[in-house]
Amino acid sequence: MLRTMVGVALSLSAASPLDAQGTAARVPFELGESLTYDVRFGAIKVGTGRMRVLARDTVRGRDAWHVRFSVSGGTFFYRVNDVYESWMDVTTLNSLRYQQDLNQGSRDRERRFEIYPDRAVYRETTRNGPERPSVSDPLDDGSFLFFIRTVPLEVGRSYTFNRYFRPDRNPVIIRVLRREKVRVPAGEFDAIVIQPVIKTSGIFSEGGQAEIWLSDDERRMMIQMKSRLSFGSLNLYLRSFRLSAAAPEEEGPDQP
Repeated sequence: MLRTMVGVALSLSAASPLDAQGTAARVPFELGESLTYDVRFGAIKVGTGRMRVLARDTVRGRDAWHVRFSVSGGTFFYRVNDVYESWMDVTTLNSLRYQQDLNQGSRDRERRFEIYPDRAVYRETTRNGPERPSVSDPLDDGSFLFFIRTVPLEVGRSYTFNRYFRPDRNPVIIRVLRREKVRVPAGEFDAIVIQPVIKTSGIFSEGGQAEIWLSDDERRMMIQMKSRLSFGSLNLYLRSFRLSAAAPEEEGPDQP
């Protein structure tokens, strides 16, 4: 369930936001950024989520952002500990490497992918799989929530993209719904609300009602994520954040 919530939505695309010299993408995040979320099932707090910019690494000779999104927790009858890690080319924000470690209930699953944007192919290394066709300027599940923050979004418009690294998951549609003020444990924020839609039977399917709130400022932090399911709602609310390795962690008045 959480895998669908995170994974299926994470597939937006657009032209790479290069700087004037074409050497590095302008991004609204910095090394050491850390966003922490309360995860709730309905009104019940069931765990913690985190989005982090871990490092500037090198992948096959390319400078890359190493980012991670994780969700852990659960109830007495169901536990989740999911980690999504991505390595994004600093110049293009294309995905170069992607890893999933999913532990949901009694099910454990690990997957590793090497992605080659220059040849538009990818390979699942978990099972030493063969190269398979990909797309131009690929993105993976984990990189989406960072990449979406670089994209200009106009309220009332829908954007159609074909950059998910596995071609059968395309196209992805992003609907920009509205602007509104939202209060979460970290405080009150002006936000822009988007709805991802993808060809799947999961939360972000064409009939789904999932929404993501991004701060309506230059940071575009994910403030809140809500999903409506047949058996209830699974939501993330920003609890605290640190904007860089040198910055202090900021917590809202509702922080326990």
